[in-house]
This record gives sequence, structure tokens and C-alpha cells, in this order.
Amino acid sequence: MLISLSIDNCLVFDTETEFSLQANMQSRRFAQNIVPAGKIHVVKSAIVIGPNNSGKTNLVMIFKTLKNVLLNTPVILKENLFSTKTICSLSVTFSVDDHEYVYAIKHDTATSEYVYERFSQVLRDKYGNRKEVVWLLRDGIENKNESKDRKLTEMMELASKRNLLMHALDTSRFPTLDTIKRLLTTFASSIDVIDMNNIPLEKTVEMMKANPEKRQKIADFVKNADLFLQDYKYLNDDEFRTLYNNYGAQNMQPDKNRVQEVSIRRNETFIDKLHLVSVYKGIQVPSIIFDSTGTKKLAALASYVLDALEQGRILVIDELDNSLHFKLTREIIAMFNNEMNQRAQLIATVHDVSLLDCRTLFRKEQIWFSHKDSEHAYLYSLGEFSAGEDGIRETTDLIEKYKRGLLGALPKPDLFNSLYDACNISRTSTSGKED
Repeated sequence: MLISLSIDNCLVFDTETEFSLQANMQSRRFAQNIVPAGKIHVVKSAIVIGPNNSGKTNLVMIFKTLKNVLLNTPVILKENLFSTKTICSLSVTFSVDDHEYVYAIKHDTATSEYVYERFSQVLRDKYGNRKEVVWLLRDGIENKNESKDRKLTEMMELASKRNLLMHALDTSRFPTLDTIKRLLTTFASSIDVIDMNNIPLEKTVEMMKANPEKRQKIADFVKNADLFLQDYKYLNDDEFRTLYNNYGAQNMQPDKNRVQEVSIRRNETFIDKLHLVSVYKGIQVPSIIFDSTGTKKLAALASYVLDALEQGRILVIDELDNSLHFKLTREIIAMFNNEMNQRAQLIATVHDVSLLDCRTLFRKEQIWFSHKDSEHAYLYSLGEFSAGEDGIRETTDLIEKYKRGLLGALPKPDLFNSLYDACNISRTSTSGKED
């Protein structure tokens, strides 16, 4: 499970920024929204809301980058465009098998080398006091190498810095490094990162093909979304052949004008996706041709949500509310917050201000804001606002506070100036003063 992610000089984040899912145990509100992670508790879901171009998508991209780095998938770490520093820093605190760990890396984009790695286990006593026990340290900046394994310490000097140590060496020769690799890859493999602007249907297709039980779960998810469907199916080859003949080849072509469906209607898997059908009033129609973009996105999302809840995965979604009715978005979040969910976590960027809801949906520390000014980009939690000084309580009308700018992360558009220019209208009123 994810506990926290720290970022420094990566993409839009030019200063050290922390995104934390650790629960504030002084609050007893919505106890079902939290779950133990070792000796601490974390929230099951969190949203990030803020203006366009303020860092929400960059946060999602960093989660994807972290996953790819840990799984040895080719990736390019990018420093902040306006920074004079070339070193990107990432640090993740996570829990595997109820033990808490911290892994930190620093990557020099000028030399394409990992100049720093540190893996440690976090120990907490019965009073909550925290202590880190370092398992591995490879510090090329300060020229320090430490490990629980003496032979591994000696090898650090010789290992290439073009890759993480666990991917540069044969870990079977070093028990400590082998354990570190197992823990990090287990954690990274539990992360799914998706973009609702371009969500693929492949996972849903594969789950529908897998077995009747998974097929039924996907179908129930789509039907329970109140989309007026009688059923949602995956046809076998014979059933599809009949549908193809009845529906007509000319009617089985994707609408290329739906620009948000590039991934959904990708040519190499398009035929497979035609096997997904929706049933309306007893009539079967190809979902990818007939259904709305929102319905198809919900069907694509269903497999990720169900897999996360069943397997205890971490689901990171950019623009969760894209093309979805606000009640559907709330229902999806509520699935993760529900007491029946014991391991899965949801992190989502959103624009829907109705989700600023501590009365019925979230604890304060589950709501995050992204903000950017002329100097820096910021991430901060509603949990940082107090009841006494800021007047932010669980019963506060957060939407009104946000609209008034009292929570920050609010854009200030002035598009009327563009309207004046577009209409060739003078900005000076009849009184001679600017409007």
C-alpha cells in the first residue's frame, strides 16, 4: 500500500513536494475510509483538484514513472524545465505484508545515472516513535556505500549507475538485494495508472474472455451504473458471426470523429472489441459502435476498478470524472471507501467541485489541491486547514469556501478580454473609462 510519495525537481515540481495518504488518527470521522498499513493507517482514496496546468497530470505521470523505474521498464526521468539543477529526486514510503519501507532515488538527467539509492525499513514502537533501519545506501554524491551484506557493499563500487542496483546486479548472489527487489517489484506491480482521456478497453476484453465469473462481474458493474442496459456481454465467435451478419459490415466501423476514443478503437484490437455488446430491449448491438463515449469509458474502467478491489491494488486515474456523471464518480470513490475494501487504494485527479465533500464522502486528509503560481507548483491537503484558524470543519460547505478562493487552487480566468478582441469592440466605455 502507498503511504507517501515525495518529489523534488521532477516535471512541474521544482521544490520538494510530498503527497501523503497517511491518516490523521485524531479524527474518528469515516473510520471505514482508512485501513492499517503496518503500525499506521492510510486512507483508501484521495482526490486532487485544482486549475488546469497546475500539476495534477504531472503527479499521475510521476506515479507511472516510478512504477516503470522500479520494474526496469524504459523511462526517461525529466527534471523541472526551468531548474538549473539536473538531479531529480523521488522517495516512496509503502507497506508490503504490513511492514513499512522507504525507498529513495536521485537521478542525474545530465549523465543519465542514478547517483543515489537508499532503502530502509521503518520501525515504530508502541508510542508511535519512528526509526529507520537502513538496508542499503549507495550515495555517489557523498561517496558512501552501506549494506547489511558486506559483499554487496563491495560490489556497489563496480556496479553501473545507469540502472538501479537491483537491476544492475544478479540479485540471487546477494540475499539483501534480492529481498529489496522482491519488495519493490511487488509494490510497483500493484500500481495501475490510467488516463480517462484515452483509457484502453483491452483489460475489460481480457477479463470478459477469462471466465464466466469475471464476465458477470463486469456486466453487473456496467448494468448497475444505471445506463438503461439490459445486459453487457462478450460474444463467442459463433455469436459474433451472427451479429456481424445481422448488423451489416458497413455499420461495424468506428466513428473516427470521436477524438477521445483513440485507445478504445485501436485498429489492432478493434475486432476483439466488437465482441463486446450491449443489450437494449432485447437487441444486441456492438458497444464500441453504438454506446456513448462515457458508457465505453465506464466499461473500460470497470476492469481496473474490480481488479483493484479484488487484488488490493493501487489505482491512479487522471481525470476520473471525464465523461462520467457526477453520481457515477462518487459511487466509484465510495466503492473504495467502503468497509468491505480492506487493501485497495484510489488516487484520482478531478475537476468536479461537488466532490469537495467532507459531510458524506471524505475525511479532510483525503482531499488534495494542486496550485501553481509564477514561482512554484504546490500540492497540499485539506487536512492542513484547521477548524480554529481557518474555519474548515468536516461540516463546512467546502464548495462555497473553494469558490470564494479561501482554499486556494482556484483559477482566475479573464476571457472577456479575448471576447473584446474577437468582436473588435473597444474596451473603453462611452464615459471614456475602461470597463
